[in-house]
Amino acid sequence: LLEKTSGLVSIAGYDVETNAKEIRRLIGVQSQYTIVDDDLTGRENLMLQGNLQRMRGAVLKQRVNELLSLVGLSDVADKKGSRYSAGMKRRLDLTSALVHKPKLLFLDEPTIGLDPQSRAAIWRYLEELNKTQGVTIFLTTQYLDEADKLCKRLSIIDHGQLIISGSPAELKQQIGGDTIAVKLAERDSDGALREKSRKIAGGIRGVTKVIDTDEGLAAIAQNAGQIIPDIVRAFDQNRIPVVSVSFSSPSLDDVFLQHTGRRIRPEELQKKPVYAFSKAPRRRRKIPFH
Repeated sequence: LLEKTSGLVSIAGYDVETNAKEIRRLIGVQSQYTIVDDDLTGRENLMLQGNLQRMRGAVLKQRVNELLSLVGLSDVADKKGSRYSAGMKRRLDLTSALVHKPKLLFLDEPTIGLDPQSRAAIWRYLEELNKTQGVTIFLTTQYLDEADKLCKRLSIIDHGQLIISGSPAELKQQIGGDTIAVKLAERDSDGALREKSRKIAGGIRGVTKVIDTDEGLAAIAQNAGQIIPDIVRAFDQNRIPVVSVSFSSPSLDDVFLQHTGRRIRPEELQKKPVYAFSKAPRRRRKIPFH
């Protein structure tokens, strides 16, 4: 995507400038939107992908059977894509990217819009690919629990800017304690209420850091359960109305909050449509698979 400024860049031992074709053969890609052809069966979709990768005969058929078994689609392999659910299509998409046994896999929001059961199934497949087959996986996701479970190293990007990188454990350790979320009842047009609330929370013994949030503030502290009564009492004495107070142990959501000042909102995680590859001609197409 970007040309190097200097030095050497290699992938799996291949120079990116002199061995571009070899590198492309090592890469698999699953886009955010499904490319399943509704007019073909699941098996035919994979056979087509294999043919595009110049795979033929018994080797391809065996590979297709392996992949269908891997993602639990063997029983529906000969049904048309139009009869697959959204979760089944995402699994078939994943196998399409794996037909040629790539060493490097790029996934763009692989579980967006899926139910929890389908998400968990794809998580298992990805973990197996990484652990048993040595596939290096790059994925983008809006689900922080997904990043926490799957990634050995992650980067948080907000509004196009790289904010922080590290392992999930390293990033959570940087929080330095539990997060106490205080939701304020009143709107703060001039910022005076926020400033007053921040000073009150910051003056409570045991609170190490206070962060502004969309709905109020978040305080970082050890033993949050013991400090919450002090926070509630202090806000009540200063006549600052509070809607709710809650706390959580360090999570990637807290990491995101600390570095951006906000949490990922539910509307940002709303389901996106899973588009199917062209559905037009109705008449059965005859495509030779080798």
